[in-house]
Amino acid sequence: MIKNLIIFGTRPEAIKMAPLVNAFRTYSDEFETRVCVTAQHREMLDQVLDFFAIKPDFDLDLMKPNQNLYSLTSDIILGLKSVLEEFKPDYVYVHGDTTTTMAASISAFYSGAKVCHIEAGLRTHNKYSPFPEEMNRQVTGRIADFHFAPTTASQHNLLAENISSEKILVTGNTVIDALLESVVIVDKIENEEIDFLLKVIDSSKKIILVTGHRRENHGQGFINICEALKEIALQHPEVQIIYPVHLNPNVKKPVYEILSNISNIQLIDPLSYPAFVWLMKESYLIITDSGGVQEEAPSLGKPVLVLRDTTERPEAVEAGTVILVGTNKEKIVSETKKLLINFKHYTDMSALHNPYGDGSACKRIIEFIRENQ
Repeated sequence: MIKNLIIFGTRPEAIKMAPLVNAFRTYSDEFETRVCVTAQHREMLDQVLDFFAIKPDFDLDLMKPNQNLYSLTSDIILGLKSVLEEFKPDYVYVHGDTTTTMAASISAFYSGAKVCHIEAGLRTHNKYSPFPEEMNRQVTGRIADFHFAPTTASQHNLLAENISSEKILVTGNTVIDALLESVVIVDKIENEEIDFLLKVIDSSKKIILVTGHRRENHGQGFINICEALKEIALQHPEVQIIYPVHLNPNVKKPVYEILSNISNIQLIDPLSYPAFVWLMKESYLIITDSGGVQEEAPSLGKPVLVLRDTTERPEAVEAGTVILVGTNKEKIVSETKKLLINFKHYTDMSALHNPYGDGSACKRIIEFIRENQ
């Protein structure tokens, strides 16, 4: 029996790892699979666990008010020591680029377990952008034994770092597995947040969904973003901007100061994953700094404007499904206007193929582990 330990700590990780957890558990005669959450994010993480019906076997519950990278990293490493010593996994699975990912990979290495990196090989090659995610993924990449790359571009990044091709598998991104499963579910369930959104949304308008949280945009960046959204709303009464505002005070303060009391901007609380999937489906276009949304939206036929100057997901830029606008007010406004008034440009972006996968990433990962044990 192969012993798997799947570790994650944030909502985006949970979304992308949930289909892998459930896929492994369908092979319970071959794999003993346990889940450990660090709870780097607590409330938002729990919403995803509930939706995918996952109960963690180990919960470090590390979230603290105003926690910093120093204490979080050390708490994760120390907290995982007893988990790894108790369970003694053969394989530890980490995802992407969070502090949980980096610290868990170090802990797994110390324990002697093989480290499997899901969503491996993403790079900007700028260690400060995004911060600290770029270095988190690079450190994890040096430690990992197996690298599950979402795209061939990610594979090429790993090969350029002298990772053996035998240790790399191009899988597509597990977020597409999660999304395609979720789209079916959200149309069948009763959800209070979706009921709320049905009351808030003006069906006669084009819905622009906005999300933003990244650390590198805090300060003047978020002020620029908010000023751009205000101009868009005032210039285009035919749109309605729906903005689930992140709880971080560095985000919440400028958003509410600049965007409150504008009739066609709705500032709402953060949404659970199923409600957010539903809102993505209903949107005309999406403006975001989220990596996951860059991957998900093309599968729903939604153009994306990315509030970042660099992206570790260049495939979508090259495919034309997303456009980088950074925090440049004029560019955010002009690119939004172009998508609102140029129907051909909009349909060209929304009809493009999603470069991030077909929903079979988890199946490919499991087959690889079975063949390489």
